[in-house]
Amino acid sequence: MKIAIVGTGYVGLVTGTCFAEMGTDVYCVDIDKNKIEGLQNGIIPIYEPGLEELVLKNYKNGRLHFTTDLTEILDQVDVLFSAVGTPPDEDGSADLKYVLDVACTIGKNMKKYVLVVTKSTVPVGTADKIKQVIFEEQEKREVSIEFDIASNPEFLKEGAAVTDFMNPDRVVVGVETERAQKLMTKLYHPFLLNNFPVIFMDVPSAEMTKYAANAMLATRISFMNEIANLCEVMGADVTMVRKGIGSDTRIGHSFLYAGCGYGGSCFPKDVKALVKTAAENGRPMRILQAVEEVNEAQKHILFHKLNLHYEGNLKGKRIALWGLSFKPETDDMREAPALVIIDDLLNAGCEVIAYDPIAMHETRRRIGDSIRYAGDIYAATDKADALLLVTEWKEFRLPSWGIVKEKMNTPLIIDGRNIYDAGELQSLGFVYYCIGR
Repeated sequence: MKIAIVGTGYVGLVTGTCFAEMGTDVYCVDIDKNKIEGLQNGIIPIYEPGLEELVLKNYKNGRLHFTTDLTEILDQVDVLFSAVGTPPDEDGSADLKYVLDVACTIGKNMKKYVLVVTKSTVPVGTADKIKQVIFEEQEKREVSIEFDIASNPEFLKEGAAVTDFMNPDRVVVGVETERAQKLMTKLYHPFLLNNFPVIFMDVPSAEMTKYAANAMLATRISFMNEIANLCEVMGADVTMVRKGIGSDTRIGHSFLYAGCGYGGSCFPKDVKALVKTAAENGRPMRILQAVEEVNEAQKHILFHKLNLHYEGNLKGKRIALWGLSFKPETDDMREAPALVIIDDLLNAGCEVIAYDPIAMHETRRRIGDSIRYAGDIYAATDKADALLLVTEWKEFRLPSWGIVKEKMNTPLIIDGRNIYDAGELQSLGFVYYCIGR
């Protein structure tokens, strides 16, 4: 079975590589010539554990191909996945330009049946727009070639995407015809053999499922951050509260960690897009509006704690940051809380020095040398007036606190992910702040 994946970003490259690993012949297509040439030479454009090994293996074995020309391979494939970007417009809605460009190319060049599957996160109703564009392009050519539209949203966690794809808790597929369902069943047959659930439904429901899932997870995060902030005022411990409510099987423990806000490519964008879609259809989503507001405020929480400690006198202070990416095991800086924290610190006249195992190159690409970048965790703390833990990378969990204290001007730690033991640090002479305790 041959398939095409249009777009070699995070979703497209992981999807194409994992399908190739399962024995499918995969063509990954992207208009970025440099990216394709890089992939052909073994250069992986994103960091994701386990991905590079699989890309190199399947490219060498001839199951994974990279090209810039969709028209060249369009009629060789049975299924075409559209995994191009859907960046947020200024009003928060998803920009469908690239999705519809792919549809236009298909309509202009297709010569035989193809199943067009949307993998990108798109608003409900996008499948109809794709279908309409393909029909219009066929009419211009005065041809009528059969095709189907399907929706197969991704639920990959950055930092664990390969594992998630190979061992999904569910696969959601929206289809309109029996032919489309048979093709998708064949494609996902290896997963069915392992009893991973493939859930078929109508296309609008599949499109909505993706947004609803991310909105629910974002809601849990913002809810716990609000509870954490109240815990601080009331003298409660949010970690105990999490254990108490998470033990309820109706709630569970996942995504109940308090912190300094969520970021990444999915939650912020998808919450905004769902809020916008709802407003356009006369059904304002008041809960999600609050979720977004809470999250934006929470990104400033570490700065507020620092500012309060120093009574507003931050000018000239040297502040160390541990962690820059929005979560561990990725170099993704999209909507990362670290970017907001850095802005707050620089605006207050602070000197910022940061260390991240993976994301410093991407941070420098985004903000240049407005901050300093350290070679390791201890170099970041040299002469620092405070240390802010922003991203909970594993290597930050058990540092040598003696070295840290010796290097810092002021032994002050603000833990944005609640990973340290307050009693231990206080006994070592540190001033310690965290979230909700």
